[in-house]
Amino acid sequence: MDTERPASVFEPTIGTAQSEPDFSLVLGGPLFQLLRRAHLSDDALALLRKRVGVLVLIAWLPLLVMSLLQGKATKGAVAVPFLLDLELHVRFLVALPLLVTAEIVVHRRMRPVVQLFRERNLVAEAQLPRFHSIIDSAFRLRNSVVAEVLLLAIVYGVGIQLFWRHYIALNTETWYAMPGAGSPVLSVAGFWYGYVSLPIFQFLLCRWYFRVFIWARFLYQVSRLELRLVPTHPDRLGGLGFLAYTVYAFAPLAAAHGAMLAGFFANRIFHMSAKVSEFRMEAFALVALVLCMVFGPLLVFVPRLSAARRRGLREYGTLAERYSRAFDEKWVRGGALPDEPLLGSGDIQSLADLGNSLEVIRSMRTIPITKEALFQLGMVTFAPMLPLLLTAMPLEELLKRLFGLLF
Repeated sequence: MDTERPASVFEPTIGTAQSEPDFSLVLGGPLFQLLRRAHLSDDALALLRKRVGVLVLIAWLPLLVMSLLQGKATKGAVAVPFLLDLELHVRFLVALPLLVTAEIVVHRRMRPVVQLFRERNLVAEAQLPRFHSIIDSAFRLRNSVVAEVLLLAIVYGVGIQLFWRHYIALNTETWYAMPGAGSPVLSVAGFWYGYVSLPIFQFLLCRWYFRVFIWARFLYQVSRLELRLVPTHPDRLGGLGFLAYTVYAFAPLAAAHGAMLAGFFANRIFHMSAKVSEFRMEAFALVALVLCMVFGPLLVFVPRLSAARRRGLREYGTLAERYSRAFDEKWVRGGALPDEPLLGSGDIQSLADLGNSLEVIRSMRTIPITKEALFQLGMVTFAPMLPLLLTAMPLEELLKRLFGLLF
């Protein structure tokens, strides 16, 4: 006998506006289900400290123990001992917790997105079936087992075997490897580092790129719908102003990227005698990459917003012409009734309101991005790299220059 299966909290409940699902980029996928079964997460992404603690214990603590046992933890045994490997500590003690923390921040900030599309009547009733199918598609992709298996294959096949072993690993004696003819010869700690710790970090990072792809795909598909944008909406974005503020949810992810690159630079500055000025292009490239990743998906609405602005200027311009002509005929050309008072007439206020509506349309933005958000996310990304400036000049000299610029 067929029985009805109860709906899971991770599956969308589609139907009416009252049953719109919470939009979440993170409540799904094999790893999320594994963390739930291991009691490291719940349906609301609680137990954050426990989750971060366990991941750090798996990725970082065994490396400390193994390097101590091998005598490579402190200065003297190798050129880069474990305790002085700044890139390692920043990656697992700063960037990794930020990647995990970003999940709960993004989840909470993204939850009302679908409801806001409906509450603001941006999606017409006739477009609701397509809108719901877009949500379903995003959830299926988020929950995909195949996708996470492919990410794991990419991490081991490309991230570890190619990039880390040949391009990222330091070409000197370290606690995890010795220089070899083709690629570094790993120590016991190096095997754990290369095949357990780094894959955990890289998988979490790649999974974030996949989630950003899901977000971008969702926005692109929604932008293809016939949206009911209002040119006179006070948010100057036709009613889509709430999307401009979703970018702040990605601040922890941006900070994680900055920390990751700062650790990479620090190792080469302190252990390979590099100069901080050598990494200017890499720093600017990373900031640009993060900003493109965060803000790029919003650009799919530019054609819709541009069309709404043109339509608003045309339609409200015609309305303003008709009203202004009628106002002129009535109050300037003598068309008003003899006993109709000018003072207190609602016609003047209506004319002013119509002019204000046209000003709103003229100031309507076609790009749902603010300069403040660009600057703030850029600074969040760049901030972890600021301490490295102390390697280029003493703190006193740096402060003098900063005060000189400000005052």
